[in-house]
Amino acid sequence: MRRRTVSGGGLDEVLDTLAAAAPAPREDAPTPPPARDRDRQDLRTEFEFELPRGYVDDEGQVHRSGSMRLATARDELRPQIDLRVKENPAYLSVVLLSQVITRLGTITDVHAGVVERMYATDVAFLQDFYRRINSEGHTHAAVTCPLCHGSFEVDLSGERLGES
Repeated sequence: MRRRTVSGGGLDEVLDTLAAAAPAPREDAPTPPPARDRDRQDLRTEFEFELPRGYVDDEGQVHRSGSMRLATARDELRPQIDLRVKENPAYLSVVLLSQVITRLGTITDVHAGVVERMYATDVAFLQDFYRRINSEGHTHAAVTCPLCHGSFEVDLSGERLGES
């Protein structure tokens, strides 16, 4: 194999030759975004919900609609070192939900104290909602009518059940 040595002045000539020999980029074909950007566009990370009963704040205002983001590994690990969870393992869901709920009505600072004061039916709804979006990736549930025994699918995130 022969080695080609390039002197200082010859380097510019070699680069010019390579640039002239390189094919010009085609203008008619748009370049697709990198795969990482395409995946990010399709990934839904925040989900809207509506509580069955609603959270009542200190002023008596009821907050029913809200949003929850997908959980990260840190979200699931952080409650394990929380002293409240170590004292009472059932408190884990309160801490976890307080980390992933991004909005509850007009409240944007959702902390464990807010989740503690929610009705049990709303906490159970949020636990199921959390499981659905983080495990299954959607908010749809298959249900069966207790009267006609017909099966259908409902979206837990949208309107209140029974409303259109």
